[in-house]
Amino acid sequence: MTVRDADMYGSNWVQCTHNASLMISSGLPCHGVHVSGNRGASGIDGLISTAVGFAVGCNKRVLLVMGDVSFLHDTNGLALLRQRTSRKPMVILVVNNHGGAIFSQLPVANTTDRSILNQFFYTTHDVSIRHLCLAHGVKHVQVQTKTELQDALFASQRENADCVVEVESGIDTNVEFHSNLRNFTRQASDHALSILSKLSVEDSTLHYKISKMEYSLYRVKLNAPTTAASRNSNTTTSYREGFVISLSLEDGSIGFGEVAPLEIHKENLHDVEEQLRFLIHAMEGNTIDNSLPLLKSSISSWIWNNLGIPPGSILPSVRCGLEMAILSAIASTHGTTLLDILHPQKDEISKNPSPVQICALIDSYGTPMDTAFIASNLVAEGFTAIKIKVARRSEPDEDIAAIKEVRKKVGPHIVLRADANRKWTYDQAVKFAHSVKDCCLQYIEEPVNDENDIVRFCEETGLAVALDETINCIRENPLRFLEKYIHSGVTAIVIKPSVIGGFENAALVARWAQQHGKTTVISAAFESALGLSAYIQFARHLDLQNCEMQKLTNKISAPITSHGFGTYKWFNEQVTEYSLNIRHNPNHNCVEADAIEAGQFLQKCRLNPDIVVRAFLADQVKEYQLAVDSGGAHYSINVVETGESIDGTMVVFLHGFLGTGGDWMPIMKAASISARCIAVDLPGHGGSKLKHHQGIDGSDRPDLSMDVVVDIVRKVLDNLTSEKVILVGYSMGARIALYTALKCSNKVEGAVIISGSPGLVDEDSREIRKAKDEFRASTLVSNGLRFFTEAWYAEELWASLRGHPHFKQIVNNRLQHDDLLTLGKVLSDLSIGKQPSMWEDLKQCKVPLQLIVGEKDTKFKAIAREMQTKIGHENGIANPTPVVEIPDSGHAVHLENPLAVIAAINQFIKRGN
Repeated sequence: MTVRDADMYGSNWVQCTHNASLMISSGLPCHGVHVSGNRGASGIDGLISTAVGFAVGCNKRVLLVMGDVSFLHDTNGLALLRQRTSRKPMVILVVNNHGGAIFSQLPVANTTDRSILNQFFYTTHDVSIRHLCLAHGVKHVQVQTKTELQDALFASQRENADCVVEVESGIDTNVEFHSNLRNFTRQASDHALSILSKLSVEDSTLHYKISKMEYSLYRVKLNAPTTAASRNSNTTTSYREGFVISLSLEDGSIGFGEVAPLEIHKENLHDVEEQLRFLIHAMEGNTIDNSLPLLKSSISSWIWNNLGIPPGSILPSVRCGLEMAILSAIASTHGTTLLDILHPQKDEISKNPSPVQICALIDSYGTPMDTAFIASNLVAEGFTAIKIKVARRSEPDEDIAAIKEVRKKVGPHIVLRADANRKWTYDQAVKFAHSVKDCCLQYIEEPVNDENDIVRFCEETGLAVALDETINCIRENPLRFLEKYIHSGVTAIVIKPSVIGGFENAALVARWAQQHGKTTVISAAFESALGLSAYIQFARHLDLQNCEMQKLTNKISAPITSHGFGTYKWFNEQVTEYSLNIRHNPNHNCVEADAIEAGQFLQKCRLNPDIVVRAFLADQVKEYQLAVDSGGAHYSINVVETGESIDGTMVVFLHGFLGTGGDWMPIMKAASISARCIAVDLPGHGGSKLKHHQGIDGSDRPDLSMDVVVDIVRKVLDNLTSEKVILVGYSMGARIALYTALKCSNKVEGAVIISGSPGLVDEDSREIRKAKDEFRASTLVSNGLRFFTEAWYAEELWASLRGHPHFKQIVNNRLQHDDLLTLGKVLSDLSIGKQPSMWEDLKQCKVPLQLIVGEKDTKFKAIAREMQTKIGHENGIANPTPVVEIPDSGHAVHLENPLAVIAAINQFIKRGN
């Protein structure tokens, strides 16, 4: 079975479009491995022996995956393991079905008596694999769960010994598993085909060009503070703030999204707006396509391949709003709803009502009687499910009394949920659970402050648990993380799309929950009616998906889920001109929203102009030349500027070798929300020109040593402002920024050093590097940029950048320089082998520095850590600025993960202010 499963379900790594970080974030496998297959002389003979020979030949650790019958046919091969001749340890993974499971998949299994199958086809056996291993002196480990298997495989990699890992299974279990696998595969294929078919009918267009993206900041009154807000008796009026995104396509279609960070997001409006401004720039002229509603890494792939940024670098609330806008734009261009593109149905079915039941919410700060009174009013309005916030006080006694009083008041038929938001200790949570055991709670969300105690709590109390905050912190490989919570006591998963990072991430977690028989509850984080309209459709999609999954697995249909949208009652004002229709349905005897109506509401969305604080206004980009004289030469320095500063903050960006000021434009667009941002083309680069040089020989080129270039930069700064500035430099620009900060501290408020170095100390190293850079410079001048860039970007330093989807475009941009003589002079004169070492100067550094490096840039990470120990050493600085490692990036961090760089620069500016 193992080799057949590999043939059927394995994926060839050739032409893979995902990078490792993207696949991890999507819960997909992320390591390409060399796989070989050997069917044996008669299908099953000699597999162990062959694998041992393979291990010797490749001299690598080998994992052999095989069935029990194949294992038994080559037990003599175990003797070869003891020899360990010139090879590394290997692991044999045996799937023990106690017979030949392959025949259970063939038509003969449906027409033949089981006893005949066992004797002549399955060759059922009771041979002990453990005893065979013991006889040969080979380590044996038996596992029965995924976690045990994972632990056994990890342990085997750390040990210097061969190991046989036996996975206990059975033929009937194997039949059921493969049947479910086929059914799920068929369902996934049918679902994908239905989406692509529906969106392609009468429309041959597969891609839709984005004409513009805009946003508006809103502020609306609330009836009460949100449940996440801290209670302040001095506050009489509560407000909710956020952004509404509009995404316009060239065909006139518009999609809407909402980005409304709350305290639980660990985000703020300023950080969110910076990312929105970056995305507006990045999305300009891009396209979206009909595959995005599949929600199976399709959006993550689009973000990486089209925008060129790691999907995980987008703030969760921003990604949620972006996905909402993209999906609703696709729905709009097809004249349909978000639900219809997520879960297409036949026309006659799609017109039927699509109810989504809503769970009410109570923030129980009052007395138990107050809470019970509110609950009874909600029941009178038609609510059949109520969630009560608990753990608002130091001890659970009043919460216990409140739950009992509510149950007494509303009767036994109302669904009650509790939510402790991780605020109780284990003992407090247990006390609560034991005290309310007769109150029939459906579940309690996050009862304990330590996620490692959740399963223990379930086992000790018997009270069902729902996960909420626990899944919010998942950023990488969510499926592996969730394996800890397969326990039957964890009965529900509460998913806030804006906290978990959008619909795609939410759909991934929801599928896991549904496959493990857990209730999936979609919950709002106090979004407006606009966001709720999208969530209601998404919740309906998951409800329908769950029904289909239950049919596939022949399970009894679960009760209808009430979703966490009761937050709508908090809003005193509406973001949209019209209200979302949420009402009591007497036919269903509950409060609900209709997903089709919600879809129409989102399609026809109109902002209420009274609640708009301000709309996005694109900053003007100015480009101009500054005349500078230095070292007997006259330069015309190209400057690009955008943004205005309220508090006088000016940030000047210096690019690396072969770059231009334009490299910084996406980051400048984001940072310009609160700072005047300026990028300079350094001599020899971009639009900067050498106008005149007074040399002895007309062929002479000017001196472009570090001192001269820093003098040019200082004079540019003097031209721009009389105040101090913040410098941001990358690579060569980082060295210039650092030198400027150390030598011209009266002009520099602070400096962000990205992938930079203070220079070389060792004289031999300096001479070697000087010679290398002089050779490079002569090669550049004699052979031209195209030849030079091919060699330059083939170096190990750029290994990570070469995997970037926009790498070719980045390199092509490097071919635009036309003054190769000056460019070669910069490479030679600014060589790290020629510039003065700044290591000793760091000890007296008084200017605040921020060191940024890529996590994959081993060389510069080491340099940054060493710099950190030197900075301010003689000035008594006890806590220097920490080194910021940018994930998913190598040397060119500002190109590979710009959003993370923006966040780091923003934090540095905040600390300075």
